[in-house]
Amino acid sequence: MTSTRGGHRPAAARLGMLEPPAPLRELSAAAWDAIVVGAGHNGLTCAAYLARAGRRVLVLEARERVGGACTLHEVWPGYRISPCAYLVGLLHPLVIDELRMAEYGFRWMPADAGLFVPFEDGSSIQLWDDDQLCEEEVRRLAPGDVTGWRAFCGVKQRLRDALRPAGPGDLWIGRAPTRAEIERRLGDDTEARRFLFEWSMVECLEHYLDDERLQAAYMGQGVIGTNASPHDPGTASIHFHHQSGRLGGVPGMWGYVQGGMGMVSFILCDIARDAGAVVLTGVPVARIIPDVGVELEGGERIRSRCVVSNADPRRTLRLLGAAADPEWRARVEAIPQVGCTVKLNVALRELPSFTARPGTRRPHHLGQINTPLSKEEWRTGHRAARAGELPPRLWTELYFHTAHDPGVAPEGVHTMSVFAQYVPHTFAAGDWESRRAEVQDLALGSIARFCDNMPGAVLDVQVLGPPDIEREVGLTGGHIFQGECLPPYMWDRRLEPRTPMPGVFLCGACTHPGGSVIAINGRNAAMEILGGNPPRT
Repeated sequence: MTSTRGGHRPAAARLGMLEPPAPLRELSAAAWDAIVVGAGHNGLTCAAYLARAGRRVLVLEARERVGGACTLHEVWPGYRISPCAYLVGLLHPLVIDELRMAEYGFRWMPADAGLFVPFEDGSSIQLWDDDQLCEEEVRRLAPGDVTGWRAFCGVKQRLRDALRPAGPGDLWIGRAPTRAEIERRLGDDTEARRFLFEWSMVECLEHYLDDERLQAAYMGQGVIGTNASPHDPGTASIHFHHQSGRLGGVPGMWGYVQGGMGMVSFILCDIARDAGAVVLTGVPVARIIPDVGVELEGGERIRSRCVVSNADPRRTLRLLGAAADPEWRARVEAIPQVGCTVKLNVALRELPSFTARPGTRRPHHLGQINTPLSKEEWRTGHRAARAGELPPRLWTELYFHTAHDPGVAPEGVHTMSVFAQYVPHTFAAGDWESRRAEVQDLALGSIARFCDNMPGAVLDVQVLGPPDIEREVGLTGGHIFQGECLPPYMWDRRLEPRTPMPGVFLCGACTHPGGSVIAINGRNAAMEILGGNPPRT
């Protein structure tokens, strides 16, 4: 494909680096109905909807390429790697359908092998997305937990059906629901309420399961990207958040995007531009001026009475400066936004061979893999990171894009995406530059204790700690969800798209329904601007 329908060169052609359609001076002088600050996937989604409604839209991205945390870099020659995002699962079906993403080349491959977890005693479990296969694995590992496992799956299904039914009744669409509305949907299901609002992941798992290994297999799913211990209240809700999607019409399904995760953003960029939006990269905004527009770092002022920030809320505060409403400022500053995750992008000569199920081309390489921690390791690891220290071991979540899609790397080699926690944002002694090699060894060692070919299979490694994510992606604190997604900061307690500042809106993960590659945040913001988000009753 040499051009999009609008005659633009596809964003994927240069991995999200775009050629300006006109000189900046000319574009600065034009009349705009909306300016979107930040070309992450939510900003591009918002721009696409606004442009399709006939609005004249300008998207300004400070970095050299579109996509934010969901983009593609050639980290090493021939390797197309996303800096943060790795799987698609919560990308909203409504956005996929309304923007006709499939017609622009959106393809994905199901990670239906689910979750593989090896244990230190040599046993393991493959938690398939297929219920029958998964139950057989549970019965083999922990026969006494089959009934509890069914109940654990059942409450998640009830929550999904009540809160996120397929179609317009999905509470992720439109304005955020209140707790009262959510509770009306749940009725007298006390178990579901506890899962959603109260339980720690530890409490949740101990309620349903007895086997410590089976509990450990699920433990990390309650704290993904969350600066909290699975012992902390509300972390079970994080697990439901990540299991609540219906990708491809299949509840809880996740998948690998053909070409790499950044293709989601690149396709949304093409759709927005074909609808008439102008997207510029390498154009940093220095100031948002409510009811006026923006001022660029070069001093140019671009006018628009509607400015939509896809930047995280603290960065948006900095752009607003003294123009920020004091009460809104206090609310933003009260939201925890300190990252605790490290992302490793790894080039491999072969896939890891796990001693519990040896081999470098096994079904578990097609899903995701967790290296577990004990309950005490989770507790002490979180405390250590909060104190600026490294724990003895990291929980790691592993993904192998090349097992599905070899074209994202040179022939005969593989990529491994490692998402691990907990690490400090700021070290008590030293810094990320002086301790990066130590973090790399810790992460790879946490994986290698379950493998017989690691770290020998490693060719090269990129290590991104919270400050790197802040600097390279633009997320304050290196927090991948633009602020915590625990219950006190979700639903109607998330920031609204419409701010108190005239003409200033938000469209990023800081808004309902929260973080991950979702895109409905961008749609919700566009509908708010266009008047298509009626109040919930």
